[in-house]
Amino acid sequence: MTSYALRTASPAKTRAEAVVVGVVPGKGGRAGSARLAPGGEDVAQAYGRKLAPLLATLGLNGKPGEVAKVPTSGTITSPLLVLVGLGADPDPLSVRRAAGAAARAVTNAASVAVALPADTPELVRSVLEGYRLGGYTFTRYKSGPAPSGPAEIVVLSPAARRKEAIAAFDDAQVVVDAVVAARDWVNTPPGDLTPGLFADEIAAAAKPVAGVKATVYDEAKLAEIGCGGILGVGAGSAAPPRLVELDYRPKGATTHLALVGKGITFDSGGLTIKPATSMPTMKEDMAGAAAVVQAVLAIARLKLPVRITGIAALAENMVGGASFRPGDVLTTYGGTTVEISNTDAEGRLVLADALGRAVERKPDLVVDVATLTAHMSLALGDRMCGVMGDDAVVEQVLAAAAAGGEEAWPMPIPEHMEERIRTSKVADLTQHDWIRWGGGLFAAAFLREFTGGLPWAHLDIAGPAFNKGGPVGHWTAGGTGYGVATLVELARDLAAVGSD
Repeated sequence: MTSYALRTASPAKTRAEAVVVGVVPGKGGRAGSARLAPGGEDVAQAYGRKLAPLLATLGLNGKPGEVAKVPTSGTITSPLLVLVGLGADPDPLSVRRAAGAAARAVTNAASVAVALPADTPELVRSVLEGYRLGGYTFTRYKSGPAPSGPAEIVVLSPAARRKEAIAAFDDAQVVVDAVVAARDWVNTPPGDLTPGLFADEIAAAAKPVAGVKATVYDEAKLAEIGCGGILGVGAGSAAPPRLVELDYRPKGATTHLALVGKGITFDSGGLTIKPATSMPTMKEDMAGAAAVVQAVLAIARLKLPVRITGIAALAENMVGGASFRPGDVLTTYGGTTVEISNTDAEGRLVLADALGRAVERKPDLVVDVATLTAHMSLALGDRMCGVMGDDAVVEQVLAAAAAGGEEAWPMPIPEHMEERIRTSKVADLTQHDWIRWGGGLFAAAFLREFTGGLPWAHLDIAGPAFNKGGPVGHWTAGGTGYGVATLVELARDLAAVGSD
């Protein structure tokens, strides 16, 4: 078990087996002009005139992603110096990424001291979050003993004794625990996390968290209350769908935030079946629900004075004799009818039911999170979330994402999408229209129909929810836990506004 501490010790004198410092470009970014970043001043002083030639020999220019390990030979107390590039003008995101890269570079040290820029509470948090997340591994299905990490990680900061820094350090532990739990769920094979099993996991995770109540609706209850979207999507699977509602009502809360997550535990595409090459990572299609659930639990653990309604819509989209078909009409919660044209556009259907359940509680703000469309990945790449909805809410979400270290970008819902979602001749709404252009915007316009006119934002995390490549920064391969930090920051912002 690794322990984590926040201290003011000198990185040149620490007895940790490895010490991490940052490298930034020199003036003008010239090759060979790199220097150590704030936090590494004592190390720079210990090396003196030998530092610049050393950095040049290692080929370090201070660019993000650079990592080098150097035996210190007694120049500083620690036997190993780990140098990581930060880029010019390091900010919390670049510090978080550098800390993540450092975590993977140090594999055998029993103790590590991290002396990256950490003179503010935000940077303290970034260092700890980055290091812990960058060192994340998912070993549940690996045979043999799990790899053991360092026994102690120490974040070195001149602000270590300030109450704000200590609070940021402690809060970061809660957020990281939530992100790690979300990653674990996303990385779990879909056969071991069917809707019923996932609902059980959510209920078990919520049980020890003070103030959180979990309610699970099985297929019979879903039919009774009229959740035709979830039932339609889950009809082809031997594992019936579930809806899980979390309720957190702290004393003194003046704001009510509703969070809704898409939880397709595996997406074959249904009868509109996906190509075989697109299926291996489709266990990721429940990442929105994982983020929402873990965010609710983190908000409760942080005791933020905001009422939270969290809803996870869970179904498995499979091919079977009972699968819903193109041409079917489903009646969603609240009575809106939807004509189906593409069974692989199933996420918006389960969200329609979940949003309907959320808005009838009259929250002040509604946010849904979903791996919804490949269109958004095509538009923004695989690291950026698209945010759509009411302008004011979109701005709030973008600010929360920036504070949480997650990249997001605003996207529009053009007026003509209103026409496209109403082209059905037999139902209230068309689920999908096969027009190649603007599919992510179409999906957002469709979801807006179920928000009851309340302030709302939609996060399409199809790109950043799952890292299909190698580790980069504080992201490791597989589930990223994207969305947890953004939602926690959003609740933190609402709590601050409510206390004014």
